[in-house]
Amino acid sequence: MDLRQLEALVGIADHGSFSAAAHALGTVQSNISGRIARLETELDTVLIDRATGLLTSDGALTVARSRRVLGELEALMEDVISTDSEVVGMVRIGMIGTTGRWLIPQTFDALAEHHPRIALRITEGTNSSLEAMLLNGQLDLAIFNQPSASDELSFTPLFDEELVLVVKVDHPLTQARRKKNGELSFTALRDIPLLLPLTGTTMRRQIDTAASEYGVTLIPSIEIDGVRTLTSLVIDGYGPGILPATAVAQQVRDQVAFIPLEGFLRREVGIVSRRFGLPSAPSRAVTALLESIIAEEENLPAGIHRVPVA
Repeated sequence: MDLRQLEALVGIADHGSFSAAAHALGTVQSNISGRIARLETELDTVLIDRATGLLTSDGALTVARSRRVLGELEALMEDVISTDSEVVGMVRIGMIGTTGRWLIPQTFDALAEHHPRIALRITEGTNSSLEAMLLNGQLDLAIFNQPSASDELSFTPLFDEELVLVVKVDHPLTQARRKKNGELSFTALRDIPLLLPLTGTTMRRQIDTAASEYGVTLIPSIEIDGVRTLTSLVIDGYGPGILPATAVAQQVRDQVAFIPLEGFLRREVGIVSRRFGLPSAPSRAVTALLESIIAEEENLPAGIHRVPVA
């Protein structure tokens, strides 16, 4: 089996066609076709349906394994060329958008100072999309709130983030009777349609659990697996929403009001990585850098709280 055959298959999976894979890999389509044909012969199966251009079930399985083989090879090369004083290589990292907005600039600054030869390839996504990319080897690590239970992923907490009710400044809820500590009871939301995360997502489960403790079943006017889209809808006046504290960009924060909810929990955000296999030297360096940014930053965004050290 030739590594170029695996690269060709992954290239087709990533770019959608033989010709696009050839372009991405710097070769011609006939070479890609030949490599796939030889790989299919060796494995004695069809990996790509030539009529549709889609991966077969065996093809999808082979792509998943191939990503890990190629990832280990890349990590080996980066480990060998990296030294204690200079780490060299590429790290593919995923981030939820609300965290990426404030953490990515700090990460770039820290890399420029401490590891200038590490390059980042950043993918923004939702919990579910980033988790899938991490599992299939498209990402080296990711930052999002706690993933679904999986024996293949490990989670290292970075910080807690408050979840608050966000409304337009002129919304009636801004005038609602509040407790002395400034919080709003969940019971005030009993009959109000809300913009909410998609049912089944980690954050939605947390919201529903908190509401149920007050005997309240929230009414969704819309459900979306994407915090940034939900935030845009709140800002545009489509209704109140329960969102992370950092969801609203600084330049439009004067358009909305942030109302803490009584007895509400924070979401825990951390670094997620594959449990099995040795991370590359660049991945280990970026992980340590992210942890130090949170631990040492004096002015974390409002609503962000360091995880207490055990």
